[in-house]
Amino acid sequence: MSDVSADAASPPADTEGPETPAVPAGRKRPRPGERRVQILQTLAGMLEQPGTERITTAALAARLEVSEAALYRHFASKAQMFEGLIDFIESSVFTLVNQITERESTGAAQAQKMVTVLLQFGEKNPGMTRVMVGDALVFEHERLVARMSQFFDRVESQLRVSLRSAADAAGSPTPTVEAQALASALVSLVIGRLHRYARSGFKRLPTEHLELALAHLVR
Repeated sequence: MSDVSADAASPPADTEGPETPAVPAGRKRPRPGERRVQILQTLAGMLEQPGTERITTAALAARLEVSEAALYRHFASKAQMFEGLIDFIESSVFTLVNQITERESTGAAQAQKMVTVLLQFGEKNPGMTRVMVGDALVFEHERLVARMSQFFDRVESQLRVSLRSAADAAGSPTPTVEAQALASALVSLVIGRLHRYARSGFKRLPTEHLELALAHLVR
């Protein structure tokens, strides 16, 4: 199979710096766009800490060594910060999905690879995993939960397309029904493994024995 990896989706390393003009000699203040990225990186990093509950803007500002007012110069609300993380998840995952559909010649291979890169993405980005499964959104705006639900609906829709192609190629008498059932099962597998990863304090890897499982589910 063509090599499509979730590595490229990993966010850049976290950096920190004060918001005030009193910065060390030779060190530049980050530009506005850089500060936005820095805020999102720091938020994602805080979500990676096992047992972390709701993250407040006060805690986020303290981690960045800035005032809460400084955060609101870049984001109108904390919900908008989470939307920035969701934007990153959507862009990263569906860029990989598009690459898979272009490079893999069979529907079965496409479906297997989609599930693999989605779980690899979560494994390499633990903070994002908590957003994907909703743990980090429990006390946040309900529209964020709705967006993640739509994300998985979109994944399932793409899986259906690939799996219907696979069912057609295998001569299934009911390719549409078969594709719908298996796409739903695969999305449930993804969500379940990501939940277990988050609930285990990121110890139970979502890609554990994945190749064997997919070989039995997608033929």
